[in-house]
Amino acid sequence: MPRKELKNKPLVEVILELKWALPAPGMGGDPDYQLLLGRFSERVESVYPFHEPLPTAQMPDVMAAQMVQHRFRTGKGGWPLVQMGPGIMTVNATDGYQWDDFRNRCEQAVKALLDAHPAKQKFAVQDLALHYINAVEVDFRRESVFQFLAEKMKTKISLPDRLFDGGRVIGNPAAFHWQASFPHDGPGGTVTLRFAIGQRSGRPALIWETLVQVARDRMPSIPDGFSRWLGKAHDLTDDWFFKLIEGELESTFSAE
Repeated sequence: MPRKELKNKPLVEVILELKWALPAPGMGGDPDYQLLLGRFSERVESVYPFHEPLPTAQMPDVMAAQMVQHRFRTGKGGWPLVQMGPGIMTVNATDGYQWDDFRNRCEQAVKALLDAHPAKQKFAVQDLALHYINAVEVDFRRESVFQFLAEKMKTKISLPDRLFDGGRVIGNPAAFHWQASFPHDGPGGTVTLRFAIGQRSGRPALIWETLVQVARDRMPSIPDGFSRWLGKAHDLTDDWFFKLIEGELESTFSAE
């Protein structure tokens, strides 16, 4: 069932990440990469005409395995974008994100990647992941991260009160990072939830990420099974997102 559109999305970035197998280390790098990069660039330039080499593009390919080196944008500084490096391609969107648009961009990018690869018979996807990174501003001088998670996101994480007896250690953490991963059957793999203290627009914020990864033995066929996997991964993250923000946060994100 489609969720209602939020007026004030907490989204920082959504990322589709696809990694494929490369020759073993010491084999001199991927002999297909430079040709793949050129062909891929030609196939996406009508949608992403602005090419932005990254500093990692100066590294030898053999040293940059599965590191993005090139960014293709809709315009200078524009989003969404696609990125490529030896053995990796990503599709990235930010606060202008709409699911239907992002899904179409992911499907088109994966098709372009497969069409462009000069050695399709040995192309093998190793990792496939969908990341959603969100942030909400919190004044941690007035409210501890534990209090915020419990009251606003129905997530109880605690330590024994007696650890802080005597006042020598303050119970409001200066740094915080919590993560847990859970197996799931559909789309098959793990779903990871992360919470951390960080910043958004220079202000203190709670950062939370939902990451859906596919298990190696459940890897969908590419490209035929990709759309089905992507839809299931999105449905899972969407369900978790709305369950976590239900109540006050959802009202805040929905306000005019």
